Amino acid sequence: MLTLSTLDMLLSINEGQLIEEVILGLLASPQLAVFFEKHPRLKQALLKDIHQWKKGLQQRVKETIVPTIIADEFALYQQTQILSNSLFNQEIEKIITELHKLDSAFTNEATKITKGHTSLSLAQQSLFIKQWRSSLISQVKTLHKMLFEQEQEQLLAELQERLALSANLSNTFSENERAAGRLWDMTKGSVSKTPYDEKIIQRYSDFLEQQPELHKLASLLGRSKTAKSIPEESVVFESVTIVEKAPDNTPEQVNGINLNDDILRLLPTELALFGIDETEYEFYRKLVEKQLNTYRLQGDSWQERTVLRPITHHHDEERPRGPFIVCIDTSGSMGGFNEQCAKAFGLALMKIAIADNRSCHVMLFSTEIIHYHLSSANGLQELIKFLSQTFRGGTDLSLCLEEVADKLNSSAWKDADAVVISDFVAQRLPENLINKIKKSQQQQHNRFHAVTLSNYGKPSIMKIFDHIWRFDTGLKSRLLRRWRQ
Repeated sequence: MLTLSTLDMLLSINEGQLIEEVILGLLASPQLAVFFEKHPRLKQALLKDIHQWKKGLQQRVKETIVPTIIADEFALYQQTQILSNSLFNQEIEKIITELHKLDSAFTNEATKITKGHTSLSLAQQSLFIKQWRSSLISQVKTLHKMLFEQEQEQLLAELQERLALSANLSNTFSENERAAGRLWDMTKGSVSKTPYDEKIIQRYSDFLEQQPELHKLASLLGRSKTAKSIPEESVVFESVTIVEKAPDNTPEQVNGINLNDDILRLLPTELALFGIDETEYEFYRKLVEKQLNTYRLQGDSWQERTVLRPITHHHDEERPRGPFIVCIDTSGSMGGFNEQCAKAFGLALMKIAIADNRSCHVMLFSTEIIHYHLSSANGLQELIKFLSQTFRGGTDLSLCLEEVADKLNSSAWKDADAVVISDFVAQRLPENLINKIKKSQQQQHNRFHAVTLSNYGKPSIMKIFDHIWRFDTGLKSRLLRRWRQ
C-alpha cells in the first residue's frame, strides 16, 4: 500500500512547507490571538509545543494510506513515464481509456493534448507527462489539505480546552515562566482523560489567600535552603607585595662561629696559640689559610618583595532543592478547619514545586497510605483527587515515616524535604525508626519538617524534626488572625 509520505517523496512535494502553513494558520486563529494577548506567559509555554505538533503531523502523513484511485493513477503515470515515443503513441488510447475509468482529474486535459493528432511528437509527449504530474500533485495537495484540516480542527479543539483550563488556573500556578510551562504540560494529561471540575482548586487557592500566615509559612518552608560558602581556586594570578626578614652583613650580634682571618673577632683559644712559643707558627699557618675560629657577627634587615599568587574566590552556593514529600494526617482530629489548612498547605507546596521545577509527592496517612504525585503529567487530576479526600481515619504516623525513610534511600529523592502536617497527637515512634530518620538526616542531608496545627503535639515525637513550623488552628488564634487582617 502506498502511503501519503511516500507519494510526496516520489512527486517531490515539499511536505515540510505544507505542515508549516498549517501551523502558521493555527497560530493565527482568532481564538489563540485573543488568548495570547491576555496570557503572555502561557503563550511562551504553548509555542514550545510547536515541534511536537510538527512531529505529530509528519507521523500522521506517514500513516495515511493513499486512496486506491490515486494510487492506481500514479502507477499508470509511472508506467507511461518510461515509454519511448513510439510506444507512447501506440498506448495513448489505452492510457486515456484508463484515465476515464479512474475518473482522473487529468482526463479532460489529456484529451485536449491528443485531440487532432494521430501521432504525438517527443515535445508533446513531454508536455503530456508534465501536465499529468501537475494534476497528480494537485490531487495529492488536496488530500493533504483534507487531512490537515481534520487534524487542525482536532488540535484547535484540544488547545481551546487546554487554554480554558490554563486560564482558569493561571492565577494559582503561573508564578513565573517555568510554572506557566509546567501548568501547560499538565493540562495536556488532563484534557486527554476524563474532564474534571477545577473549581475545587480555585476554592482552596482562595482559602489560602484568606490565610496569609499559612501562605507565608509554606513559602518560608519551601524556600528555606541555606547557602554554603565554597572557595574556588582561580587560574588568574595577582601581584602581592610582602615584607620579609633577610640576613644583613651589618654586625649587630653574635650569630655563631666561622673560619676566616679576621683578627678582631678571634676566639680566646686562638689568641692562646699566638701567646705560646711552641704554637705561634701554628697560629700563623691558620691565619694564612683563613682557618682561625672567629665570632660571626650578623644583623637582619626587612625587605619588600613582589610575588605572584592565585586568586581564591569565595562564593555562596545555594544548597540544591530536592523534591517535596508531603505527609498529611487524615485522622478524625484533623477534620474541619484543620483539613482545609492541611490541603491548602499541600497546594501551596505544589505551587512552589512547580515554580522551582521540583517534584511534589503527597502521602495521606491514617491506618493506610494513599499516594498522589502532584508534579506528574497528570498532576492536576492527582491534585483534584487529593483535595477531594475526606479526613476520617486513625493515626499511624510511624507507618508513614517508615515509608518516607525508605523512599529517601533512593537517588530519585536526593536532597528531599519531608514535610509532615498533623496535630501530632499520636503514638510514640519506635526507636529503630528514630535511628533510621537520624541516619537519613546526617548521611543524606535530608530534612524533616513538622507543620503542627495544634498546641498538643507530643514532644517525644516532635524532637526528631529539623524544623517545627507552628500554625495554631484554635478558635482564639483564628479570631486574632482575622482581627489583624
